[in-house]
Amino acid sequence: MNSGFRKLRVFGALCSKELAHYFYSPAAYLVAAGFLLVSGYLFSVPFFLLNQASVRGFFEGAPLLMTFVVPAVTMRLFAEEFKSGTAELLLTLPVPEWQILLAKTGAAFCVVCAMLCPTVVYPVTVAFLGNIDGGAVLCSYAGLALLGLMLSCIGVFASACARNQITAFITGFLLCFAFFMAGKAVPFLSGLLGNAAAFIGFDAHMDAFARGVADSRDVLYFLSVSALFLYFSLLRLWRRPLG
Repeated sequence: MNSGFRKLRVFGALCSKELAHYFYSPAAYLVAAGFLLVSGYLFSVPFFLLNQASVRGFFEGAPLLMTFVVPAVTMRLFAEEFKSGTAELLLTLPVPEWQILLAKTGAAFCVVCAMLCPTVVYPVTVAFLGNIDGGAVLCSYAGLALLGLMLSCIGVFASACARNQITAFITGFLLCFAFFMAGKAVPFLSGLLGNAAAFIGFDAHMDAFARGVADSRDVLYFLSVSALFLYFSLLRLWRRPLG
């Protein structure tokens, strides 16, 4: 029992350290501001130009936007540690690598969720102006949260593989964008290749949440990809020289 509480305290301390870095980092505020600016544009275009009170534009555009934003959130997590030489100190602490990995990933995921929170004003605004499907909105946010978790794990893997933040961002973005484009390529593919692209891409899985359907298979998809990239990150940390 004491060992479990100790691990929990260590995890909390590591996670708090990463969150504090985000809190005091001007770059984090710039990324958040950029996300809210673009998401506000996605919401306001049909609202002001088409005279339609709808959150559809935001929920349709948010996944692509997150493929840019989440790698920007995760790019420094390990890449900066390796560049500055603090990784050797961090990874030689009496703390297992998996705990460090989960703490960093958890902090990044918290930041992504924090950026999504202000967007709640969009469905609230629509609710005041007309009818809105509350269940579909809740499912859509659940889908965005799961997507944020998956992209965070991919971004952390990219950061663990990179020597600097720019390389980590580019690698993370390309990986995230590949999952986005896989779904978009489905209409142009057929047979086994089309089925594989439909499963790999997160497009179809996000569409289900947008319709208000929280299918266990879609939840399993996001959790499985997240776990897979966490495992890849752990392998990378085990095999990477610290110097």
